[in-house]
Parts: sequence; C-alpha cells; structure tokens
Amino acid sequence: MGKPISEEPHPLDNAVWRALGSRHRALARERGRARAYRSDVSVFAAVDTFDPASWADLAEVLGPSHGCAFLSGDVPSELPSGWAAMGRVGCLQMLLGTDALTPVVPVPVRALTPDDVPVMLDLIARTEPGPFRPGTIHMGSYYGHFEGADLVAMAGERLGFDGYTEVSAVCTHPAVQGRGFGSALTHHVASGIVARGERPFLHVAETNTGARRVYEKLGFVQRRSVEAVLVRAPPG
Repeated sequence: MGKPISEEPHPLDNAVWRALGSRHRALARERGRARAYRSDVSVFAAVDTFDPASWADLAEVLGPSHGCAFLSGDVPSELPSGWAAMGRVGCLQMLLGTDALTPVVPVPVRALTPDDVPVMLDLIARTEPGPFRPGTIHMGSYYGHFEGADLVAMAGERLGFDGYTEVSAVCTHPAVQGRGFGSALTHHVASGIVARGERPFLHVAETNTGARRVYEKLGFVQRRSVEAVLVRAPPG
C-alpha cells in the first residue's frame, strides 16, 4: 500500500535515501541518483525516484561485486529487465505519536562499542531482528543489557537525518524473553532521540504482531505500510 498520489512526499517515504545523503554520507557509495551503504555497514540502497536513469545508476553502485541490496518504500512491483527480486518483506513503518513515550520499568544498560560487535552478532543470529552487519554499529548509538558477561538484549539507532532517527536492532535472547527488556531498550533509545529534538520511528514486519503491540504500548503509531525488496543487479 503506497501513499496517495495527491500527497506531498514525506521525509520518511525515502528514509534510506535521505540518511545516505546526510548523516550517513561517510558510509555511502554513490553514483548519480543512486546511493547504497558500504557492504560492511548495511544491505540497504536507495534512489531518489524509480525511473530508467536511476536504475542504471543503481546498477553501477551495486554491480556484481556487491551482491544484493534491500530497497524500500514505493518499489515498483515489476523490476526493469535484468533485475531480480530475491525476496519481499512487508513492514509497517511506525512513528512516535504526539504524546510522550509511555513510561516503562528501566533496566541497566550500557553503550555498546565496536569491541562488542562479536556478541552483538551472536545475539542477532539467535533472534533475527533484521539485517545487521559488522559495521552497522557505526550508523548510530547502540545499547545493551547484560546478565553477567552475556549480552541478552539490545537496541540502537539506524537510519537518521534531519528531524528523525530510526530505532532498530531491538532483540532479546530467547532465554529471557517476556521480562520487558525489549520495551526498556526501545524506550531508552527513543528517549535519547527525543532529547535531541528528533522524532523516533521504526519498522516492524507485518507478521510480528508481538513486537507491534510492544511499540504501540510505548506510544508508536502506524504511519504506512512499506515493502522491503531484496534486489540483485543485472550481471555485468
């Protein structure tokens, strides 16, 4: 479900494009009207609008050496000749409402650093909250809750540009789920975004009704549906 044609584009309708052109420019590969994150950072790419020229620029940015990339937003249902859709994921884009965040019981957290990436990747592998690569930590601030030496829950910032920052990588080890860690970490990250004068947003798979309920209780509301499409550029 895309936005009505009569609406003016909202900044969040092409969040990847905006992030790569501003806050994350140092993490970007760019050519003409196409941008993509470095392959060690993220699997996301974007164009300013979908037309033959931008698809050609994107093919140059990705190329056979960079494999596949996720596009999101109003991706055409039919791709140009040579392009392949390797998978599609329906997501809900949620935005913090006009009210303040709903209070939750806090848990001890600490900022995560590049030294923590191995345990972060281990938690990601156990929970599969979405794409996360060794360099993803450079996209924003990440926080974790530990029990002893074990990282059991985390959340952080991903896409960001003027006025908005995305809450992402919210995950809890299966052994400790149901104890409110996901809510507490999401609240911690979102509170930091609000304190900077920005508005938090996030994406959740349409099928993940449990996570959606958690976010709604915190004060997030659905803004629109977004399809993330994993595409492969034409060979050569």
